[in-house]
Amino acid sequence: MNVPGQAISPSCMDCPIRHRAVCARCEADELAALESIKYYRSFEAGQTIIWSGDKMDFVGSVVSGIATLTQTMEDGRTQMVGLLLPSDFVGRPGRSGAAYDVVATTDIVMCCFRKNPFEKMMADTPHIAHRLLEMTLDELDAAREWMLVLGRKTAREKIASLLSIVARRDASLRPTATHGPMVFDLPLTREAMADYLGLTLETVSRKMSALKRDGVIQLEGKRHVTVPDMSRLMEEAGDDADGGVFA
Repeated sequence: MNVPGQAISPSCMDCPIRHRAVCARCEADELAALESIKYYRSFEAGQTIIWSGDKMDFVGSVVSGIATLTQTMEDGRTQMVGLLLPSDFVGRPGRSGAAYDVVATTDIVMCCFRKNPFEKMMADTPHIAHRLLEMTLDELDAAREWMLVLGRKTAREKIASLLSIVARRDASLRPTATHGPMVFDLPLTREAMADYLGLTLETVSRKMSALKRDGVIQLEGKRHVTVPDMSRLMEEAGDDADGGVFA
């Protein structure tokens, strides 16, 4: 599939998320087998990738862009319950339906695998099964840590935590990144940040301005963020300087 404006190598060996995705532990012959069942799909910002309850005939990894996981209550209220960042896995082998709405926050490209062949590969290829288990346990740790963020941290700490998560994930996709200021584009609007963090829009805007005023971050526009000193941002988040489980 041709994706406008997105340069994608057809080879798994050259994939930008190769070292973090579900195929990270695969040998050359295993990558070749994956390539035979994969295809790319692109979605525009705001487009729903998967509706909750839909039957899924594919699983896959986010190659570029950001998506949100959202759950809707019977009365129509919605809650953002997670973010999907590059290299994150979408879908659950062994389950036919989707548990959440998955919505593209930015333009997004996914590397998809036909579900039945992928499940067979999991059974035949320990490297894939082990890596998916590792990613699932990392996601569980992150979810438990996020409970602390939402339940105990102040508004300023919540925002600093979210910024540090995005900054460190962005850096992890660039293995050759050097030390120094971290620069990234924030994938969420202020409204989406408020929804995800359980804050009001006014609080998010006020705390972002305060972090900028105090020199913790630099902003160009509303979304282009520079972090001059990552350790200071981590201190603002109330976390250890090693970045914790979110990295």
